Amino acid sequence: MIQSVDHVALLPVYLAAGTAVLVFLLDLVFAPGVAVRRPVLLGVAALGVLGTGVAAVMVAAGPVRTTFCVPGDADACSYVADQPGAVVAVLFCVLTLGVLALSVPTLAPGAPTGGPVPSGEYVFLLLCSLTGGVVLGYSRDLITLLVAVETLTLPLYVLVGLRRGVLASVSGAVNFFLVSVVSTSVTLMGAALLYALTGAVHLNRLAEALAAREELRAIPLTAVAAVLVLVGLAFKVAAVPFHAWAPGTYDGAPLPIAGYLSTASKLGGVIALLYVVVGALRPWLDVVGPALAALAVLTMTVGNLVALRQTRMVRLLAWSSVAQAGYILAPLGGFALAAGRQPEAVPVLVAATIGYAAFYVLIELGAFGCLVAMRGAADGGPIEDYRGVARRAPWLAAGFGLALAGLAGLPPGFAGLFAKVVVVRALLEGGAGWLAVVVALNAVVGLAYYVRLGALLYAPAERPAARSGGRVAWPVGVAVVAVTLAALLVGLAPQLVLDAAAAAALF
Repeated sequence: MIQSVDHVALLPVYLAAGTAVLVFLLDLVFAPGVAVRRPVLLGVAALGVLGTGVAAVMVAAGPVRTTFCVPGDADACSYVADQPGAVVAVLFCVLTLGVLALSVPTLAPGAPTGGPVPSGEYVFLLLCSLTGGVVLGYSRDLITLLVAVETLTLPLYVLVGLRRGVLASVSGAVNFFLVSVVSTSVTLMGAALLYALTGAVHLNRLAEALAAREELRAIPLTAVAAVLVLVGLAFKVAAVPFHAWAPGTYDGAPLPIAGYLSTASKLGGVIALLYVVVGALRPWLDVVGPALAALAVLTMTVGNLVALRQTRMVRLLAWSSVAQAGYILAPLGGFALAAGRQPEAVPVLVAATIGYAAFYVLIELGAFGCLVAMRGAADGGPIEDYRGVARRAPWLAAGFGLALAGLAGLPPGFAGLFAKVVVVRALLEGGAGWLAVVVALNAVVGLAYYVRLGALLYAPAERPAARSGGRVAWPVGVAVVAVTLAALLVGLAPQLVLDAAAAAALF
């Protein structure tokens, strides 16, 4: 039998990849000195990303479409264009649009980034990463999922190191690459072992094989395979033990790319973990649950404790991002207890992970947007540089303070507050009260550095803090205002996100 291909289902992927190719060709057409080169590349990229998001919504509006299915088995498909996949694709499009807007100062001629950042390569690589994120949302087998995750990640190695002549940029890129190679090898080893034991790669077929073949429980290699897959994917969310790459990589990357790493890359890791845990390894939650719980506890604790001692802004946000990954993983850590004793709480736990991830990426993008507006094309700099910044840029300081309050879970950052409440409540409903206590204690520890940094913005300074680069570019201003307003909206009406997360969990 011939395998059929549904090109309508693949339309979002075609648009994302096609836009990347178009940007690459346009970069060859325009000479390096042409003034319209950078605006044209960014404009074409923005239109292509918008088209990708619209296509994802339109495809999801109809019946579920599948392609790359096993001939004769309509339920074993590698690519499923359903509503959760469309939501993931739209989220990646929104994040990519935000990063494109924030990249205007970085790509400006004469930007103080240690050397010119080539706009063509920059935009092309960013769109290649977007393509991986779009495919990830629709992936329904281990091979497609891992290829999508690597397509999302591979361009970032180069993007981190694009600041020519900056040692921190090169060092961060090499560190990121080496740790990623190890984590990818670990994941592939686990996936290969699962295939050897079950003969399946599709997520639903893996779950069926693990549930039907009880004899696999007597083989320790099966548990090892499951844990290897989880630990390898944990790298993408900067979870312990694959977390040490994050601070140096974030600090060495251009600020917009650091924002993309802490939002889109982390979102990709969360989606991959959700698909594997809920879709494939659910029959083995007695093994998966404790492993995820241990990862969550270690990740949030290490991230918060090390963040207390940071003196550079991006490094502090990087360690904060590590801690936030622990909060995202915590509901999945309570998955095993809920599945064994309170099955009705399982959708609540999954929805808590989805909801927290959505709240987090919005707030984190807002934080990095304010940094770009304050610093221009420069790096994040020392934390002390932000002392008294509210005297010079009160609105930017207010936006950054709101983002910090959201990450801390304090008013007026109600989005972050509701996110933490949802996680704690889900853990309590799932019978993982001890994990809820750990989350609450770590949230208190996190207050120390978030509140200290927020107070520093309004502290008196001997001289006004100087901005590293000129006026705020209008795309940056629009992006910061849009993200801040969105954070305020979901903070005042969190049920919009929570209902969508609950629907995705039930789907």
